[in-house]
Amino acid sequence: MTSTLARLARGILLAALIAAPGLAGAQQQQQETQAQRQVTQPLNNAPMWGQVRSGEPGYTSIQGRETGVLIQSRGETWREARVPLTTIGGAIIAFVLLVLIGFYSWRGSIPVHGKPTGKLIRRFSTADRIAHWTMGISFVILGLTGLVLTFGKHVLLPVIGYTLFAWLANLSKNLHNFVGPIFSVALPVFIVMFIRDNLPRAYDVQWIAKFGGMLDKKGGHVPSGRFNAGEKALFWILVVILSLILVVTGYILNFPNFDQTRSTMQTANVIHMIAGLLGIAMACFHVYLGTIGMRGAYQAMRTGYVDEAWAKEHHEYWYEEVKGGRSRQKYADDVPAETRSQVAGGLQQS
Repeated sequence: MTSTLARLARGILLAALIAAPGLAGAQQQQQETQAQRQVTQPLNNAPMWGQVRSGEPGYTSIQGRETGVLIQSRGETWREARVPLTTIGGAIIAFVLLVLIGFYSWRGSIPVHGKPTGKLIRRFSTADRIAHWTMGISFVILGLTGLVLTFGKHVLLPVIGYTLFAWLANLSKNLHNFVGPIFSVALPVFIVMFIRDNLPRAYDVQWIAKFGGMLDKKGGHVPSGRFNAGEKALFWILVVILSLILVVTGYILNFPNFDQTRSTMQTANVIHMIAGLLGIAMACFHVYLGTIGMRGAYQAMRTGYVDEAWAKEHHEYWYEEVKGGRSRQKYADDVPAETRSQVAGGLQQS
């Protein structure tokens, strides 16, 4: 055993003696090259900075992930990727807004063609509305502050100046960071409460084929359940997919103490930005139809009630279920006069 270890030690020593001249020669040659560079190109430290920017970890006494990396070169790729991605995202949002403005100019607010009956159906419970408004308001705050942080330097700064923009950017950053966790709690609650009525149905194909009758000024409508195919598409793409992506990536960016690397945060930032811009573009459709785009839609979520004429024209299958007592939503008789006035007012010509 002792002789085996001795032979192993002699072998290692011999290999070191053979390699030593080569290593010493390479180091000496590198020093000579650097000395010659300093003569012909004073203060040119390109080789040293090339090694620094390579991303290879060096020695450090500080323990932790990436603590030995002085410059993370992938950050340059991240900075360069942000510009074209934000430009494309901004163009998509601008295009959606122009389409909605053009559609409203042509179509106007979609009315109810049948005469209101005054009989009200409770479409949304108090819990439904709390879940919707909590998630919706927090999403709007996050969207607006995200746009300020993404485009403010190029769009707002030249217009409002450094002082006001610094105040606005700081406010946007803090709102974005603190409202994000509120949104992350409201989102799963909303999904659980509304997923049942957003499951695909066979009749959704007909709604998609005719675009819900929204291109028919004569009042043609397509029957649907409690939520039509367009609303279901927004639920699954915007609420379930994009919003969950925003929550996960948002936590990665908001809480660096999870010990994630800079590379992970850069990737999360790009994904967060893409999902956010696409989410804002899709949310514009929902906000439009829920306010000026369709009469009675805003009052439905504000008060919880709709006139049965509205229900029959926009969600006929759901209306038949309510009428037949097969739905969780019911007719309501004890509705305050003020609420009845708000529902009726939402259906009138604006």
